[in-house]
Formats: sequence, C-alpha cells, structure tokens
Amino acid sequence: LFVRVSGSDLLVLLLYVDDIILTGNNSVLIQQTITALSREFDMKDLGQLTYFLGLQVQYTSTGIHVNQSKYATDLLLKAGMNQCKPCSTPCLPTAKLLKFDGTPLSDPTLYRSLVGGLQYLTFSRPDIAFAVNTLCQFMHTPTDTHFAAVKRVLRYLAGTLTHGIHFTSGDVHLQAYSDADWAGDVNDRRSTTGYVVFLGNNPISWCAKKQNTVSRSSTEAEYRALALTAAELSWLRQLLRDLHIFLDRPPIL
Repeated sequence: LFVRVSGSDLLVLLLYVDDIILTGNNSVLIQQTITALSREFDMKDLGQLTYFLGLQVQYTSTGIHVNQSKYATDLLLKAGMNQCKPCSTPCLPTAKLLKFDGTPLSDPTLYRSLVGGLQYLTFSRPDIAFAVNTLCQFMHTPTDTHFAAVKRVLRYLAGTLTHGIHFTSGDVHLQAYSDADWAGDVNDRRSTTGYVVFLGNNPISWCAKKQNTVSRSSTEAEYRALALTAAELSWLRQLLRDLHIFLDRPPIL
C-alpha cells in the first residue's frame, strides 16, 4: 500500500505481485502516475476497476457491489458439485464436528485445497466465516465427516453465488459488534470469538476465530473477544489515518 498526499490531493496505490489498484481524488494525478509507471514497466491500463484477484466489482446507482461469484463457481467445478442441490445454511447450527469422527481420508489433498479456497472466499462472504474457520481446524487429518461439512458449505454457495457486500456512501464512523461462544469447541473446550466492524453502514472487517486458551467463565471469553475486537478497531483507525480519513468521534464497540 502506497499513499501520496500533496496539499488536498490524495493518491493510493495497492500492489499485489503484478496487480495494481490505483485511486485518489484527482484524476489528473492518477493519469500522471499511470504514465510514469508505464515508462518504467510493461503495464496495461484496464480502466475502471471491475475485477481484482477474484473480486468482482459492480457499480450501481446506490453504491458498489463486490462478490466472488466466478471464484465460487470455479470451486464448485473443482469439487465436481456444479450441478449440486443448494441448501439454505452453510452449516447446521447444533452440529459439532469431532476431531476423530468418521473415516480418515486416504488423500486429504482435495479437502485442503477446497478449504483453502473457501478461506479466500470469506473476503466477501462473512456469512461463511464461522463454518470455514471450523473446517480449517481439521486440515491435518480430515475425515469423511469433515468432507461432508465442506460439501454443505459448497451447496450453500451454489444457491448464493451472487451474494457479496454492497458498499454505500454515508456518515464515516467506526462501530463494531463482538460475541463469544463459551467453551463451544467440544474437542478442546476453547471458545470462539466472532466480530464484525462497520465503517458507516459497510462491513469492512470480520472474524470467526477460536481463542488461544480455555476461558474459565463466559465473562472471560467475552472479554477476550472484546480485546481482540478493540485491537482490530485500533489498527483500522490507524489505517484510516494513514489514508487521511479522520474520524470525528471515537469508535463504538
């Protein structure tokens, strides 16, 4: 991430290997930067952002819609489930996956590849974050029961391919919601932290993560979740400051 500020002009360049997003509030400065980069590197200007690292960007009258429908479709093809019957939820809310439940897979390569792909898909799909985090905990020795849970997530995606995040303009302020599932993991009795951070009305950061230690009370589990969310808020606040976006009031947790 490169940020350049000159007076009231702001230029932001995001680089990942050989893919670049360039934005700012001065179109002349943006074009000058593209021209200067083109002199030094073999580049192609693709115009307005529509696709970046699997993220599809669509512009509407109310804002910007970001999804990963093509990436999700490719995952379904890899799993041989492009014609599968959709389901309404990514996981069963009352079902708990056990570490040694089921028969170990003779070749866990496909399991690991699909779960890794699902993890990348959470960039625009917070609705599958919890289910994917659970599946990631069985990467070492997955079983057929765990693979069935992967297939359920894929069936859910088959019915929600165009789901994503819709970004709208509005009041700029940070607010976050945090929760914890006390001793929810039946394998080691650790709790799970969940949070989502909004900038205005737009979700910009979310997490479903098992806590590092066993909490001895629900209060302790909640405080650990609050602490992790507060750290994320602090980092996002600093990132916004680097982008010269200054908040007019403290974040709300």
